[in-house]
Amino acid sequence: MTAEHVADVADLEPGEAMRLELDGPDGSPLPVALVRDEEGAFHAISDICSHGQVNLSDGEVEGSTIECWLHGSTFDLSTGRPLSLPATQPVPVYLVTVDGERVLVDVDATADVTS
Repeated sequence: MTAEHVADVADLEPGEAMRLELDGPDGSPLPVALVRDEEGAFHAISDICSHGQVNLSDGEVEGSTIECWLHGSTFDLSTGRPLSLPATQPVPVYLVTVDGERVLVDVDATADVTS
């Protein structure tokens, strides 16, 4: 695993998201949305909506979901699955670890959302 320090806990309030650009497994830039849900848990998902190809980090966080600002698709932050149309395809979800005040993301470790 290659978890990378991407933010500190204090950088995001519950209900906020930020865009990150990390090095993907192949070395190319990978847009990631770091999201703190309304309960305070951190999540990392692809920052690109699977329907509209826009930044999810610009959307609204509600509970443990994020809504795409362009067409209103809502995604589960834990699984990446779309919960409302028009999106029908999930977005990748990456492993997040909180170590003290440091938030780390491992883009080499994705959740299996195919089942």
